[in-house]
Amino acid sequence: MEGIIMKALSGFYYVDDGQTVTTCRGRGKLRHQKVTPLVGDRVEFTPLGDGSGSLDRILPRKNQFYRPAVANIDQLVIIASQAIPVTDPFLIDRVAAIAQSRDCPCVICVNKCDLEPGDDLAAIYAAAGFPTLKVSAQTGEGMDELRALIAGKVSAFTGNSGVGKSSILNALDDQVDLATGDVSEKLGRGRHTTRHVELFRLGCGAVVADTPGFSSFDVDRMELMRKEELARCFPEFAPYVDQCQFQDCAHVKEKGCAVLAALKRGEIQPTRHASYVRLYEQAKAIPDWERK
Repeated sequence: MEGIIMKALSGFYYVDDGQTVTTCRGRGKLRHQKVTPLVGDRVEFTPLGDGSGSLDRILPRKNQFYRPAVANIDQLVIIASQAIPVTDPFLIDRVAAIAQSRDCPCVICVNKCDLEPGDDLAAIYAAAGFPTLKVSAQTGEGMDELRALIAGKVSAFTGNSGVGKSSILNALDDQVDLATGDVSEKLGRGRHTTRHVELFRLGCGAVVADTPGFSSFDVDRMELMRKEELARCFPEFAPYVDQCQFQDCAHVKEKGCAVLAALKRGEIQPTRHASYVRLYEQAKAIPDWERK
């Protein structure tokens, strides 16, 4: 039989075949092949006599992520906030770059706009060409627009701890009742209420994944990209990268760089380019053997 992994927890995989959800264990051959099943995987499984199942094969993935640990995602919804906790734009840019490298579109969702409008943060990503929303899980503002963006798609909700991922899911569908946590005013960050990745089917026709929050430390340990691939992960650079004076331009401080010229003209947001430079320097410092 075929199904999709809706939840993975402590070595058990909960597979939905469209009729029932079967609790499966992975077969030994998956371990020998060094293949780790992920939430969102399309799989083949064998029902067993006791009502459980054996996970036999993972079908080809269209994409996969390690943070959050999901596969076959149509889009990543990056939740941010300019209230407590205040999201560092670099966190958004790092995750968005990883998504772009997987050919996975991103939606930027600025939550808690009832506490802090978030106009500045939203403007950065709207200018960069991302679908951008301002929402409030408390008042319901922006929820209809968000439902429209996720309907009929598999979306992973991700963002730093405390920005309200679970609260947004609760607000999107009253059949969802996820635990939510308070934000520590002293530390300015949220408590981790989501401990694992899980897919939920919403009434609007969306399938969404709630994922554990991350911190700036986690971001520095995310997937590694080559410096040569990084510019294409910033879509607003696309009109300029082929106009640079030198073909191997790094778009950092080179003479004749069309990206830097666009930055100077205000056509690229300064925080976005600053994030690019930071990621470029990180990527440059990683030897190729470490990526393998």
